[in-house]
Amino acid sequence: MADEPEEGLHPFVAVAFVEATGVGQRFGKRHWPLHVTLLRFDMAPEAALTAASGAFSCCEPLRVRIGHDAAFGYRGRVQVSLVEHDAGLQALHERILKAVAAGGGRIHSPHHTGRGFRPHVSVQGERRVHPGQTVLLGGVSLVDMAPDGDAEWRMPIGEWGEGTSDAG
Repeated sequence: MADEPEEGLHPFVAVAFVEATGVGQRFGKRHWPLHVTLLRFDMAPEAALTAASGAFSCCEPLRVRIGHDAAFGYRGRVQVSLVEHDAGLQALHERILKAVAAGGGRIHSPHHTGRGFRPHVSVQGERRVHPGQTVLLGGVSLVDMAPDGDAEWRMPIGEWGEGTSDAG
């Protein structure tokens, strides 16, 4: 299967949570807190933590503005709110992209990285952000996509920056 990591690699995603979520706080794969994905990748666990630590060691809180809604995914079934261009958010994406590539990680959907990066917040049922809203991204987290080998769960394993976020 294309989404399964190669042997020795583990699935991770670097995100900026909109809804505060602490390290070790597990959630189901279909029940994500609101967040902006910075990069989805596979990497050896220690290397992933090292890459994220290097990329996000000087992470400052960012205020980003929510743009219009869009439909992503197969047949447009994933409803999202785009994030307007923000140089700081783009820089965070580029730093983790560079660190993961340098550490031998496997990048998912490389065409959605670099200039193809389209930051967004997926709509989660009734939970969502709205066009024109300003959102504080207080930190960046590394999320284990299969803690203890169980792909039904997700769990933040590292956090950089202030770690507090709010949708206001």
